Amino acid sequence: MKYRFTRAAELDLANAANFYETQSVGLGAKFGVDVGLGLARVLDAPNRWPEMDPGFRRYRLDRFPYALIYRLLTRGMVEVLAVHDLRSRPDSWRENA
Repeated sequence: MKYRFTRAAELDLANAANFYETQSVGLGAKFGVDVGLGLARVLDAPNRWPEMDPGFRRYRLDRFPYALIYRLLTRGMVEVLAVHDLRSRPDSWRENA
């Protein structure tokens, strides 16, 4: 299975990792690892995670209050639309998707 991040999701990821790195050295990298593990789980079974709206699914990270918002474009392609901060407004990920 292949994947791609939208530009908005790439910015979400970079901003969150930078934020955590400013909180504690190395925490940004740990955030990146949690995102990578989550992405691997999504790619392993993309239909396993809850559907928020028709065609849009959410995987909640284990260690950080973030979720990967994604959709299955084709049988072999997942598109990550947002790395969403769960402490923000629930639908705010849509603004940049």
